[in-house]
Amino acid sequence: MQNDLNEITRQSELNSATLFQHQAAMLELLKILDEICKKLNIPYMLFAGSMLGAVRHKGFIPWDDDVDVVMLRKDYEYFLKTASEEIDKERYFIQAEHSEHWPMYFSKLRMNNTTCLEKYHPKDSLIHQGVYIDIFPCDNASDISFVRKIQFLCSKIVIANSLEKRGYDTNSICKKLLLLFSKIAPVNLLNKIAKSCNKNSTKYVHTFFGGSSKYNKSIYPREWFKNIIYADFENNKFPVSASFDEFLTLLYGDYMTLPKIEDRYCKKHAILVDLEHSYEYYSHFRDEMKFEVLTRSIR
Repeated sequence: MQNDLNEITRQSELNSATLFQHQAAMLELLKILDEICKKLNIPYMLFAGSMLGAVRHKGFIPWDDDVDVVMLRKDYEYFLKTASEEIDKERYFIQAEHSEHWPMYFSKLRMNNTTCLEKYHPKDSLIHQGVYIDIFPCDNASDISFVRKIQFLCSKIVIANSLEKRGYDTNSICKKLLLLFSKIAPVNLLNKIAKSCNKNSTKYVHTFFGGSSKYNKSIYPREWFKNIIYADFENNKFPVSASFDEFLTLLYGDYMTLPKIEDRYCKKHAILVDLEHSYEYYSHFRDEMKFEVLTRSIR
């Protein structure tokens, strides 16, 4: 067993993709998603760090290993319902929210026959762990401030429940208690409250199930999602909010100023990326992974 692990570790070091190669694979996924959305007339836009990359760098943030897109709930659900018929299933996989082998409440577009291992030990050995981009839903936020905070609290418990099912490592006692509580909580009811699915005319929307884990950075005017423009991104053009300045200021403050060098890799997602071998190749290695720094966010 140890010899096998040593060999797989050695091979992982040889096969590990550079950040540039990883970004190229994620760009391929983004272009596939863009093609599908254009064909099916599904609105979406770059989100969070990907929107920031488009505005500040005209592409990836140079140290970023992640792509985020966001859709309003009705568009998101239509995408999940129809997009699987539009992709090359040999090459790509849509990992839909709360589906078999994926308990999370957001989705991913994955690349088959690749590896992107992150800082957790999956409880389900069949979780797809290929290179991916994130697809986040954007839900209706109540016009009443107190109710919005209830929605946020409900989403936290739902997220904790899905993380407990997926596998989540933390040294935080508070987070451990939340994970335990989520196992007995009425998750389906809390999920409905957080989504507030029956109201589509609210002034605000939220991304409590994706993006920032902070309340005040997860609520936006609905108008920010209605008007889009196309921004340069790695010699392509992808949609961003026409209100990108207000959006990015809310999320990052003085977003055009680069962070300190020591802060640029603090949220690195992947610990092993291999574009030549499937994640299944690393099954033993994955189970034995050790993390010096655990994931910061409950997400």
